[in-house]
Amino acid sequence: MRKPIVILAACAALALVVGASTMGSSELDRDARIQITSRGVARSYIDRGSRGHSPGDLLTMRELLYNRGITPKAIGRSDLVCTYTSKSQRQCMGTFQLPRGKIVVSGTVTFPQFHELAVIGGTRLYSNVRGSVTVTLLSRRPHRELLVFRLDV
Repeated sequence: MRKPIVILAACAALALVVGASTMGSSELDRDARIQITSRGVARSYIDRGSRGHSPGDLLTMRELLYNRGITPKAIGRSDLVCTYTSKSQRQCMGTFQLPRGKIVVSGTVTFPQFHELAVIGGTRLYSNVRGSVTVTLLSRRPHRELLVFRLDV
């Protein structure tokens, strides 16, 4: 009789862990809009195929994130990796690390001057969020962008 009780207790514990990990953030209880800027600090391009942009080439980027309305100091950073799928398109995946959690994005970029990526999740405050981030290039040198996150909870 002891073995069924142990199995039942283990199943109940597993259900609690799975349930807790799939619950949304208790703090972010409504849709949100976050507007920040970025400044590129590292960029690397690996030309793996024929010379110039071609399928398989890689682009990595690291940016510092700012909200100048709050502080002149960086409030976080982003890391993105893009793989070229054609001469003019790349598939990108990235993480934006903010003071209250991380936001994960993914999508195709055709025009780097203006594009939109899907928000596919996050951590802490942003756990289980969905939505999009619209990226607008502000300047090339230094590389600066306006980022507008529209988050659905």
